[in-house]
Amino acid sequence: MIAVALDAATYSGSVALIRDGTVAGDATAAMRGKDEERLMPALASLLERHAVPPRAIEAVACGAGPGSFTSLRIAAAIAKGLAAARAIPLLVAPSPLLVIAGAWPALPPGRYIAALDAMRGDCFCQEVEVADTGELRPGPAWRSSRAEAVTRAAELNATLAGPMETVPREPLARGFAVLIAQGLVTNADLVSWEPDYGRKAEAQVRWEAAHGR
Repeated sequence: MIAVALDAATYSGSVALIRDGTVAGDATAAMRGKDEERLMPALASLLERHAVPPRAIEAVACGAGPGSFTSLRIAAAIAKGLAAARAIPLLVAPSPLLVIAGAWPALPPGRYIAALDAMRGDCFCQEVEVADTGELRPGPAWRSSRAEAVTRAAELNATLAGPMETVPREPLARGFAVLIAQGLVTNADLVSWEPDYGRKAEAQVRWEAAHGR
C-alpha cells in the first residue's frame, strides 16, 4: 500500500510517503511566520522526488491533534481533500502519539509522556509505553500545566518527550508507518471528521471576551 501522511500539530509540519509499511521519504515545513502555505508544496515535492503520481496513493493519514489551531486545519483540509478526490481511506491518530512513533532512531523501551505546547503555560499530554518488542501502548491523554506534567512524569517514572522536553522530539508524520502497522489508527468519516484542537482558537477567545460570551 502507498500512503501519504501529514501532521501539523506544532509550528513545524511534516509529511511522509509510506510504501508497504516502510517510510520511503519524509520532509518538514514551517507552519508559522511564512507568507504562503508550505505543507502542500512539501507533499507535492516529496511525491515528485519519489515518482509517485497522486493516482497511486491508496490511503491518507493525518495527525488529529490536539495542537496549533490553524496548522491543524491546514493539514486536515489537505488530507480530506486528497482522500475525497481519490475516494480512499482517511486514517487518523492523536498527534502526541507521533512524537513517540515518529522518533528516529526509535526510542528505547520505557514509559513516556508525549507533550505538545498548548500555549498559556499548558501542554497537551499523552502517556505512551514502548514495550520491549517495540509495541506502543497508548495511555490516557490530558491537558495540564507543564509543571503538572513534570510531576506526573516523576510519579509514573516516565520520560517527557516533545519539541521542548527532556527527549526533544517533534510529532512526525513518518510515525504513521508504525501506527498503521500496529493498528493504532482510526478510519475517519470524511464528512464529519475534524481535528481535536484541544482548546478554542485565540481569535475565538478574544471575540467571546469582547462580546461577553
